Formats: sequence, structure tokens, C-alpha cells
Amino acid sequence: MASTDALSLTPLAASDVPGCMALSAEAGWNQLPDDWTLFLDRGTVFGLPGADGRPAATGAILPYGDEFAWLSMVLVTAARRRHRIGTRILETCCKELTQRGLVAVLDATPAGEQVYRPLGFEPLFGLTRWQGAGGGRSGIPAGVRPMRKADLAAVIAIDAGVFGARRPFLLENFFRRAPHLAFVTEDGEGFALARPGRIATQIGPIVAANEATAAALLGAALDTVTGPVFLDLCDRWKGLARELERCGLTVQRPFLRMALRYAAPFGDPARTFVVAGPEFG
Repeated sequence: MASTDALSLTPLAASDVPGCMALSAEAGWNQLPDDWTLFLDRGTVFGLPGADGRPAATGAILPYGDEFAWLSMVLVTAARRRHRIGTRILETCCKELTQRGLVAVLDATPAGEQVYRPLGFEPLFGLTRWQGAGGGRSGIPAGVRPMRKADLAAVIAIDAGVFGARRPFLLENFFRRAPHLAFVTEDGEGFALARPGRIATQIGPIVAANEATAAALLGAALDTVTGPVFLDLCDRWKGLARELERCGLTVQRPFLRMALRYAAPFGDPARTFVVAGPEFG
């Protein structure tokens, strides 16, 4: 067994996207090349080269403002697991962020949580991934309309206050990829975005002033999607969870939002309903 001390972790480039896609597809994850390209263009993806020159393992960091960064896409090909490679990648990503003065934040599966806690990650709040099918509902509810490109500046400003950092590059990317799946409230206080995935359309983020408004935005998105959907709902919203059950969606898995040696959520969880996904926050 090779020692993890000898691992050569290097930043990846655009030419590595096909290899990254093969790695995330092997794990059964939902990413498309556009998602990997976002990490490469706006953050850093560390990779461990395999014998064929393609990445055998990855870990991505995506800075958001000057306070924190997202840590995700920690993947190890099946043949190289159980060699502490994933932990080594995590440590590399955390060291890089600490040097930059940024708090590392991530969404952990139950298995991942057991790895992250010993490294110093603190729990912030719980999430649940729901899955099901879109379409066949009652259409766009009153008080909600399709998002227009001209709405993006206001949406970016609202999101910054709720998420805790500006991320225009992410929201603009999601809107460009699926403008027909983007909605805003007539009062300008909430929005919903979604994006295509390899397996399912990922709905999120959804930001709103209250649960009823979030339900209207979520209903518009669900009604417009054709085919399978995923969405990651904050656990505090029990009414939305009941509505998802009523619509025939089911729970896939839990996540726990965690931050490295930091115990308070960034932004405003009271207006955070559905997140962008564990890879983006």
C-alpha cells in the first residue's frame, strides 16, 4: 500500500474535466461538466493523478467573499479507497483555506461527518435531500413569476444577505443554464433557481421571507421541471417537508452543514429554505 505521505496532489485544469466527470459518475453523483468547470474557473480542484493520467481522487475549494469557502467534490476512485487518500485531500484543502484566512464550510453525509469531526469541523444545521419527479402540478402560483435577466442584480443582492457572501458567478451560471426554471416573487423578496444534472434537475437555491412564499416558489419550480428532481431542504422547515411528501417526493439522504472550527452559520438561515446543493452550498 502506497503511503499517503508520498501523494502528489496538484491543481487540475480544464483538460481534466472528462476525468473529473468519470470520477463523479463512478460515485453516482449528479454533476455535469459545467459544474466542474465552475470549480476550475472560480476555485481550485486538487487532484491525484492515476496510472492512466486521469484523476484518481479530487477535492475542490470554492471561495465566497473574504470570510469562507466551500469545500466539496472529495472523491476517490473505488480502487484507491481505504488508503486515507480522502483524508489527505481534505487536509490539503483545509490547509490551503487556512493560509488564505478563509473558514472551510461543507455539507457532510453521515459517513463524511465521522471523518470531518476529528478534523475540527463543527455542526451548523441539518439538511435533507428529497427526490422525486417534476411536472403535473397546478402551474405557477399567484405572487410568483418567471425570472428575467434584468432581475439578476436584485437576486444576487438578496442571496448575498441570506447566504452570507456574494456569489454572482454562481447564480448567473445557474440562470444561464436553465432560465425557464428560475422564478422570483412579485414583491422582490424571494427567488428560486434550478439547474440540469447528470441524473436529475437540482432545484435550489430557494430564498424567501417565509415558508409560505418558499412553498410557492418551490411549487413553481417543481411544476416546470420535466423528469427526476433533487432538492436539499433545510430541516427546520417541517411544513415544506410535509408538502414534499404530499407531492410524492421521498427522502434520499441527510446532510449536515459544518464549518472548520466555527460554530455559527454565515448569512441568515431564517430565509434559507433550499440550498444550491452540497457541492455549492
